[in-house]
Amino acid sequence: MLLSAPPLSESHELFRKTCLRFAEEHIAPFAVEWEEAGTFPRELYRLAAQAGLMSASFPEAVGGGGGDLLHSLVAAESLLRGGSSGVVASLGSLGIALPPVMYLGTDEQRERFVRPTLAGETIAALAITEPGTGSDVAGITTRAERHGEDYLITGNKLFITSGVRADFITVLARTSPDKHAGLTFFMVERTMPGFQVSRALKKTGWWASDTAELSFDGVRVPAANRLGDEGSGFVALMQNFQSERLALAFYGHATAEIALEDALAYTKERRAFGRPVAGFQVTRHKLAHMATQVQAAKTLDYAVAQRVAAGEYLVGEVSMAKNFASEVAQRVCYDAVQLLGGMGYMRETRAERLSRDARLLPIGGGTTEIMNEIIAKSLGL
Repeated sequence: MLLSAPPLSESHELFRKTCLRFAEEHIAPFAVEWEEAGTFPRELYRLAAQAGLMSASFPEAVGGGGGDLLHSLVAAESLLRGGSSGVVASLGSLGIALPPVMYLGTDEQRERFVRPTLAGETIAALAITEPGTGSDVAGITTRAERHGEDYLITGNKLFITSGVRADFITVLARTSPDKHAGLTFFMVERTMPGFQVSRALKKTGWWASDTAELSFDGVRVPAANRLGDEGSGFVALMQNFQSERLALAFYGHATAEIALEDALAYTKERRAFGRPVAGFQVTRHKLAHMATQVQAAKTLDYAVAQRVAAGEYLVGEVSMAKNFASEVAQRVCYDAVQLLGGMGYMRETRAERLSRDARLLPIGGGTTEIMNEIIAKSLGL
């Protein structure tokens, strides 16, 4: 790590080493190949599970490692060192798909859906966004209508990470007209008639992560696959958003830090006008400013994450961390590409890939504009 971070417990630091080793051995050698292919082997889920990376922040009762939120954030930050945000995003889709099962599900549901996913045997996805509904989750139109012991789910979901090959999808659907109290989570299995992956989506960045549009055409879902009571989905979703937004904040400072490291290495080696590019004052000052931004984002992210892990509910601060880290990632990646010059525009360089990947951060998990509204409300505005 180039820049400092607040010291964590011995458990967290040992886990960080495990994640870094996994990224070096199992992701970095194949990152470019997988990014260009737009996918990676399903076997990687099993390998990550065997290393304990998939389950660290989940309770031991469901096959987890018994850790906390910081374990999952350390995993995201460290695995990005493998050079593929897309791989990390897909491996991490369980981090947003399984919490509703943990919050609302029965023991039987956790055994059916959580345990095999933590073991790397199944893949989980979360389906919230719709073609006409993004950050405004109260506008969800996918319907779940009760028919005896079943529900019929009809609608479409868009931008679903791991949606192409997920074995089951945690779906938020409308069970009543009430904007917030009418939302309920269901577990939809890919083998259920009426469920279809409409198309795999091609993206600006995160190429190695599969992203899908999903169709639900009267999918018959047993009531046993409903999570919690009808209308309990919105509160669970708000809890989910906090951890997702913190994860994206960590993506932000980690992406920026890696881009900074690549820029430092290149400008020290590359020579122009008889000396290293880093020998020019304009370059040194640009790198100094980049490093300051990354350090500030990293410090804020860790400070907020430690308080959230301790049990505080910090809606405004989490939104601040996500926004700031997203902005820093874009600025630092832009400058890194500029410092690499022509090589920074080549797909063979990591800085080029990171500059594309960073663009998602102010969009995913709630846009910058929505985060600013949340921050404003936390200020009493």
